[in-house]
Amino acid sequence: MKNNALKMLKWLGIILLFFILTILSLNIYIVGSNKSRIYNLENVSLENIDAILVLGAGIRGKNPSPMLEDRLKAAISLYEKNNNIKMIMSGDHKRDDYNEVQVMKNYAIKNGVPSEHVFMDHAGFSSYESLYRAKEIFGVKKIVIVTQKYHLYRALYIAKKLGLEAYGVASNPRNYAGQTKREIRESLARIKDFFKCILKPEPTYLGKAISLSASGDLTND
Repeated sequence: MKNNALKMLKWLGIILLFFILTILSLNIYIVGSNKSRIYNLENVSLENIDAILVLGAGIRGKNPSPMLEDRLKAAISLYEKNNNIKMIMSGDHKRDDYNEVQVMKNYAIKNGVPSEHVFMDHAGFSSYESLYRAKEIFGVKKIVIVTQKYHLYRALYIAKKLGLEAYGVASNPRNYAGQTKREIRESLARIKDFFKCILKPEPTYLGKAISLSASGDLTND
């Protein structure tokens, strides 16, 4: 009995060690392989970019969360460098009383971006789904993704595996409450999306293609 218990503990320890090493190795790989594609607002090129993709990060009533507001500010600054480029706001609109993308679009319009230049992806329920739909619904091939730096590594990895040419602009000019917890969750999310990018499942919703040469108002509710 004692020997069996020791063997069991030994195998549990080996499994746990393997699990930890897998998490560490894949995180190092995903972060390391995407560092070179992250730029700041001053040196990112918008040449031949199809769209600026802003990933959702929660809202508070009719206002963006602090993290989301910083993403929107960075995206608007990019737009001001090339006001012919289109913006895709991708986020959660599962319920009538929670419309993340409408809040994002409203914020952009209030800050000078024409409504017709802002497209809404109402079914961007995850980073993977946002990027999948950016390619399949909006037809993008080359994009700039705007989100916080810790999140960009995974977003850029997903984009590459889905066949997109993507560059990232980090939007974290300040510290955020609860960031340590986010970093831990993100390390696990990288593992999840590593395997998801192998299997490439379809997102929750697809739908008809929407041309970015049309008006973004086509995506209004």
